Amino acid sequence: MAIGNRKKIASIGAGNVGASVAQYCAELELGDVVLTDVVEGLPQGKALDITEAGPIRGYESRVTGTNDYNDIAGADLVVVTAGLPRKPGMTRLDLLEKNGAIISDICTNIRTHAPDATVIIVTNPLDVMVYLAYAKLGFP
Repeated sequence: MAIGNRKKIASIGAGNVGASVAQYCAELELGDVVLTDVVEGLPQGKALDITEAGPIRGYESRVTGTNDYNDIAGADLVVVTAGLPRKPGMTRLDLLEKNGAIISDICTNIRTHAPDATVIIVTNPLDVMVYLAYAKLGFP
């Protein structure tokens, strides 16, 4: 849970975009951030880096890293950056198939653990992933 009245923000995907989301949210003190990824150790390491920059950059937001969706419980905002990048020779349809499965799984976890959250999708192909998340989540 967030400390005091601070909001809880979950950034799902700890790659370059997800870690940047976590850093910007922390630096702007928008809330406490939970950086989540399926790769063991990745979100924990990036969260530690962002946390250690706090005293130098002048922010007090807590940033934690996890591989467990239980830790996004109660999030006010969920930003989804997880997914595969498009590789040479990969069609938009290929990317849709792979990232569609990833987004579907993430949406199941958001619905379970953060049912009151506002959700922002950043995963490509963006238009289809946003619609898929909208359909899977059933959120307004």
